[in-house]
Amino acid sequence: MTFIVKMKAADAASIAGRLERLPATRGFWRRITFLSLGGFFEFYDLFLAAYVAPGLVKSGIYTSTTSDFFGNTGIAGFVASFFLGLFFGTALFGYVADRFGRKTIFTVSLLWYAGASVIMAFQQDAFSLNLWRFICGLGIGVELVTIDTYIAELSPPKTRGRAFAYSNIIQFAAIPVVALLGWLLVPHSFFGIEGWRLVIVAGSVGAVMAFFVRRNLPESPRWLASHGRAQEAEAIVESWEIEARLAGAELAEPVPHMVEQGRGSFWEIWSPVYRGRTVMLIAFNLFRAAGYYGFASWMPTLLIASGLDVTKSLGYTFLIAIAAPFGPLLGLLFSDRVERKWIIAGSSLAIVAVGLTFSLAHGMVAIVACGVAMTLLNNILSFAYHGYQPELFPTRIRARAVGFVYSFSRISTTLSAFVIAFLLREFGAPGVFVFIAGCMAMVSLVIGLFGPKTHGLALEKISR
Repeated sequence: MTFIVKMKAADAASIAGRLERLPATRGFWRRITFLSLGGFFEFYDLFLAAYVAPGLVKSGIYTSTTSDFFGNTGIAGFVASFFLGLFFGTALFGYVADRFGRKTIFTVSLLWYAGASVIMAFQQDAFSLNLWRFICGLGIGVELVTIDTYIAELSPPKTRGRAFAYSNIIQFAAIPVVALLGWLLVPHSFFGIEGWRLVIVAGSVGAVMAFFVRRNLPESPRWLASHGRAQEAEAIVESWEIEARLAGAELAEPVPHMVEQGRGSFWEIWSPVYRGRTVMLIAFNLFRAAGYYGFASWMPTLLIASGLDVTKSLGYTFLIAIAAPFGPLLGLLFSDRVERKWIIAGSSLAIVAVGLTFSLAHGMVAIVACGVAMTLLNNILSFAYHGYQPELFPTRIRARAVGFVYSFSRISTTLSAFVIAFLLREFGAPGVFVFIAGCMAMVSLVIGLFGPKTHGLALEKISR
């Protein structure tokens, strides 16, 4: 038995070393693209609430706020039910990608989301919409964690930051798409079908198309090697090495890494090695989600509360949403040159300043300028932390660890939806922006003080 375990460890170490030396070929970027196409439609649904909310209120199904703090007939209930589904999806089912493989889970969860979303689009009351929104969130919660895990395991240290930035460019392109559809469709009905329903269905149709595009992606070689399937991992890595040599690359001798074997467990994330990282990421996710989604999920509603009508609010929001992919696009310039923890801390501090300025903005130019700045900074923060979290844990527990700490962002967004609805009712839009700024100040503090460094390091070295 000892001999078998040592052989497995050697196989995993060899696979890891060979992956770390691979260059970023066209094939590498193609694989990142296919992975990210699935994430595109997950992001579409993540930001959907902001753009269909005015239509849901106009239809009489929901209200902007409720007299009860936890009232489920307000937009806060629609937002909260989705993020509650994301919480259970990531907290309870994050482990399945560690057990059954990355490819299996991101395929099943994408189809889950597509089916649940179509059913949700044709519900007629707040309870049914909230129920199917929750079910939809279960699938998306597992999908996003698995995509991040796969990209981290696929990318060598020198390109890992750019890989996440590039992935987020594709994923955040979903925001201007859903914003445009919301602007064009939500205020109207077509053949008796309310526009917000068509916006939801469009995401499901696109997700099914993405499934067919990426069905030929291979399993993660790191995951295969760590589960004793060395021959399959060897075949995949060898094909990528041939691809690199055909592209003119000269591959250095692989540097083997120490790889600890065995099936991981949930309790390992609380061991002395990982406990500090786990607690730090829980705190980070609690504050980050409240600030990030407090802006992203409520922007049109906040603009309406500031005195704009529905059509103008959605129009301004579309102009702001165009900036979404440009945050990670800028990140391509520095993501592999600057320590990731400082990108997270610095962008969070900048969001504090812009958020407080936004609370005082009046007129189209000022509102759109502040909104664009906030969107750029939010999405620089996003690609950085999506890359940072999976770096901090080993392959055997990566998906479940990231899923667990990430789940706190979901419960935070669920609760903060009701906090924001309360602040909006009592203090108006400025009160909400002050809340967002406070949350982002805490993000910068937590990561700046307690986040470990990862720049240029192999995953196996970081995890030790």
